[in-house]
Amino acid sequence: MGDSERLEKVLGALERGEISHSRLEKELGNANEAALARRLWLERSLGVSLSSLASTILDFQELYGRNIENPIGAVQLPVGVAGPLRVEGDYARGEFYVPLATSEGALVASVNRGAKAVTLSGGARVKVVYDGMTRAPLLWTPSVVEAARLAEWARGRLEDFNRVVSTVTRHGRLVDIQPFIVGNLVWLRLVYKTGDAMGMNMATIASDRICKYIEDNYPGEARCIALSGNLCTDKKPAAINRLLGRGKYVVAEAIIKRGVALEVLKAEPEAIHYVNTAKNLLGSAVAGSMSFNAHYANIIAAVFIATGQDAAQVVESSMGFTWTELRGEDLYISVTLPSLEVGTVGGGTRLPTQREALRLMGVEGGGDPPGTNALKLAEVIAAAVLAGELSLLAAIAAGHLARAHELLGRGGLKLGRHR
Repeated sequence: MGDSERLEKVLGALERGEISHSRLEKELGNANEAALARRLWLERSLGVSLSSLASTILDFQELYGRNIENPIGAVQLPVGVAGPLRVEGDYARGEFYVPLATSEGALVASVNRGAKAVTLSGGARVKVVYDGMTRAPLLWTPSVVEAARLAEWARGRLEDFNRVVSTVTRHGRLVDIQPFIVGNLVWLRLVYKTGDAMGMNMATIASDRICKYIEDNYPGEARCIALSGNLCTDKKPAAINRLLGRGKYVVAEAIIKRGVALEVLKAEPEAIHYVNTAKNLLGSAVAGSMSFNAHYANIIAAVFIATGQDAAQVVESSMGFTWTELRGEDLYISVTLPSLEVGTVGGGTRLPTQREALRLMGVEGGGDPPGTNALKLAEVIAAAVLAGELSLLAAIAAGHLARAHELLGRGGLKLGRHR
């Protein structure tokens, strides 16, 4: 039987309901053929064309079961670049071009303008002040007395727990145990170093083994209720991440020279500072916001998508605070990101276009020593957030925000030969 005949036989079985579309990989033995069959079946069944989704360089043989299930194709987003952006960090040093995947007009131009202002002013100084991925299992005990006893026992078992961790990962290491007690329940917020991986999967598997160790070895009554007890906290805004940090806690700062602010940003330092105070600080406080910034999520989402990060973690990764001061005639500005969750290996970083985006910044794959590429990426992202935040505050201060979106976000910029 030829390939086309086999494909038609499978499509017929799908249409008659004899097989499920989720079993096509098993039926055909090839994930690329399964994606084709699934897509054709949807087109015939629903009367739609999916030809654009079909246009992809992805090899589903590589990705099935690791990055995707039930594939039918791929979506595309335009990727722009902002830079050069000068970064002076402990891991990222020099000028970088930052890839941004977005469909929002004016975003790349704004970050690019901010990057120019930062670079002309000497660059962004960046520091990773904390590094630790967390998972917080929830354990039941019969009483608060037992809960306190379990918390104390667990705090003294770091070496024992690390022996358990070493059985599931070469690069992961438990560095802290943070117990929280409510009634008779105990959350153990376990903090890991995870090398160049973002580390959520690593932390989850290691924490599962630690829970089993506790149930087998704790000299009292305790059992694991939930491997994730929501005190981690993953993919949800939470004060605990804002205060204690999760992933990389990063600060980027710059002193923008007055002449650069006037020439590049078209705004006075005093006006930018006032907008930050009134908008980001007072406005966020009045709104009851979890964090005080203008648009961190814009830049972080664009870099995350371009580089294969977990897009759902934009929720907590975009929490943070913008601070400004007047330094003589110049403007001091900093951005603080307490929960930036990024990696350069694993997950979506293995996708071919995302690997190229990481390569553009010199952070593809594992670092030497392990962990340094993820830290370098965190520093570059923080510097890009600084550039984007500065540019937007300046646009608001100068009254240019609406005009920029009219020009770049609504098709107002026309290319072609001027006559």
